[in-house]
Amino acid sequence: MGDLLQPWHIILLVVLAVLLFGGKKLPELGKGLGEGLRGFKEGMKGSNDEIKADAKPAETVRVATPKADEVTKPPVA
Repeated sequence: MGDLLQPWHIILLVVLAVLLFGGKKLPELGKGLGEGLRGFKEGMKGSNDEIKADAKPAETVRVATPKADEVTKPPVA
C-alpha cells in the first residue's frame, strides 16, 4: 500500500465531486462548510470562555478529609 494521497487520487476526487455536485453547487458547498467550521470554532471558544468565567476563586469547592483518629474502623471478627 503506497502513499495515500498521490496526485492522481486528488484529481480523481475532484472529478467525482464535480460530477456528483456540479460546478455551480461546489462553491456553495464550500461556503457552507466554511461557515459551519467557523461557527463550530466560535462555539468552542465561547464554551471555554464560559468555563473560565464560571470558575471564580471564591467559588472553589473545599473537601474536608477526616483526621486519622476520626476514621471509623471496621469491627474485628
